Amino acid sequence: MMKKILKDYGLGLLCLMLFVSCKKAEITAVSSPNGINNITFLNDENSDAITFLVKYGEQEVIQSSILELLSNEIDFSGDLSILKTEISTENSEWQSNFAELSRITDHYNQIKIFLKLGEAQVNIIGRAYNEGVAFAYEIPEQQNIEEIGLAENIHYNFKEDYNVWATPKRGPGVLTAQGEYKKIPLSILEKGCERPLVIEIHDSLKIALAEAKLVDYARLSFDKGTSSKYSILSSLDGKMGKQEQDTISGAIISKRVEVGAKVHKKLPFQSPWRVVMMAKNEGELLENNYLIQNLNDPSAIADESWIKPGKVLRETTLTTQGAYAAIDFVAEHNMQYIMFDAGWYGDEMKNSSDATTVTLDPKRSKGPLDMEAVTAYGKEKGIGLILYINRRALEKQIDEVLPLLKKWGVAGIKYGFVRVGDQDATAWMHEAVKKTAQYEMIINVHDEYRPTGFSRTYPNFLTQEGIRGDEESVPNAHTLISMFTRTLAGASDNTVCYYSSRVNTMGSHASQLAKTVCIFSPLQFLYWYDKAPLAPVKEDGLWGDTKTIGNEPELEFFDSVPTTWDETKVLEAEIGEIGVIARRKGNDWYIGGINGEAARNVLLDFSFLDENQSYKAKLYTDDETIETRTHVKIETIEVSNKSKLNLNVKSNNGFAMRITKL
Repeated sequence: MMKKILKDYGLGLLCLMLFVSCKKAEITAVSSPNGINNITFLNDENSDAITFLVKYGEQEVIQSSILELLSNEIDFSGDLSILKTEISTENSEWQSNFAELSRITDHYNQIKIFLKLGEAQVNIIGRAYNEGVAFAYEIPEQQNIEEIGLAENIHYNFKEDYNVWATPKRGPGVLTAQGEYKKIPLSILEKGCERPLVIEIHDSLKIALAEAKLVDYARLSFDKGTSSKYSILSSLDGKMGKQEQDTISGAIISKRVEVGAKVHKKLPFQSPWRVVMMAKNEGELLENNYLIQNLNDPSAIADESWIKPGKVLRETTLTTQGAYAAIDFVAEHNMQYIMFDAGWYGDEMKNSSDATTVTLDPKRSKGPLDMEAVTAYGKEKGIGLILYINRRALEKQIDEVLPLLKKWGVAGIKYGFVRVGDQDATAWMHEAVKKTAQYEMIINVHDEYRPTGFSRTYPNFLTQEGIRGDEESVPNAHTLISMFTRTLAGASDNTVCYYSSRVNTMGSHASQLAKTVCIFSPLQFLYWYDKAPLAPVKEDGLWGDTKTIGNEPELEFFDSVPTTWDETKVLEAEIGEIGVIARRKGNDWYIGGINGEAARNVLLDFSFLDENQSYKAKLYTDDETIETRTHVKIETIEVSNKSKLNLNVKSNNGFAMRITKL
């Protein structure tokens, strides 16, 4: 009888173990609605660490990896156990007037795992989208603790020494977010690599490690890892003391605290999202970059009607006469804003400069400048004024500046040289965006800030730099890297120039036209180094190679091109080599094509157009035989969705096209 009991018990125990094992495998994994993308948590049954792995179809893209949390207040070590899990699904759609798509699908499956690590409690939230996977952690209320300091390390492990597109090693005086990208093996990655980090798994799979919903936290960055032969470590930026910057580039000279807690949060709280974007190629990654905004909260602005995207002309003379000329020009050319850059309230780099006064920096302008007369004249013409303000003034004066600028009639602010990285800098920046929304002003943030989707929640935050743009005289090849790396994070203010002599070393005039389509920005700055025809001559050189805007016929493309879109399609993409993007606004399509160093034939397939509909296509290409100073040829052809067009594009050239229904 005893033997039978033992035998039955043994069978029951075996069934229970199998059930628990199967149940654990089932409840700690989540797959995307299309079944392709999968993230599994706690995959290592022999470990008490928070582990995860990521699959694309049957391929293990990220091998067993570890999320490590460190705190003096809570001990996140000890035996790991699952308290409970929650499964949910979201399938909705939201609309935007400020994005690369006007209707955005938000469809994912989610798992929330309530964990105990020794005496500590941690909740892991995993989401699987058709566009990739994401996870975040929650630290709930526990042990009568009100606030904790926390450091976070994520050890991503890979099967091979994959190539990555990396920004420069972070260090004093180095620009990373605006830095030059290089393609390197992940095994030689260096500290401070920016996100998104594109990793080439193979010819038919590209992924990007990214961050979303960074609002009141330290940003993450990447470095070579040590957890396996081929690993990447992500960690948080430490607190910076008194910030010192290079007065020309804005690069940080100060050092950060590298040890100890990187964030301090009151319980409970949720971390930003850690994102793995996945797609067959770099073009599909870009088409799906709305994943970053989907991981942010919906718009907090009930009435968005005052938020107006548009095209901007920088007024470089900082005079009333120059501003009037600029306003007249942009009004005639379907542009929406002018902007006064640094110098209108004194030397931007001096803490003594007062942004509540119009006090011209004599190095920039001798004046006169009547700010309220300018805004009044702009209002007559339907043109808004954007003012540049350096973070030095903003940080001490923002609560005085905002109501004053509203009184003056200013439409928006360009924040300059903002602090980035540590929690204090992040929190201040996003709080400043919220405050500006209260005064119905739009925002453009310049220098080292990179987006993580906050513009969904506060769409007055129209654009930001964080890109190696035309101010750096970048060649087409590097623009083609930025197009499929940096722009995965969101809008990029590239400051398109046109008549400056640097265009000839960067690429071509047709490729400059194409940038307004290829590099998305709801605020599109055009003619960055050029002035309106009737503006006063400015010869002090502080604004670069200033030329007068001409009347070349291809400027009609700049006049007509929108800055936000209803639909986006990447027609051809290879990082650093070629990029062709088609975007629709209403019934009209625009195509931008930028080519790198190798001449090539580009076959345009118009199958994305409506069936049984004829279109007129106006094509702009580079042609040295055209006797204008820009050498752009204009042709008009008829196309339909069955049409194909073969273009022979020379080295560093490009093309642009506007397609309208007949």
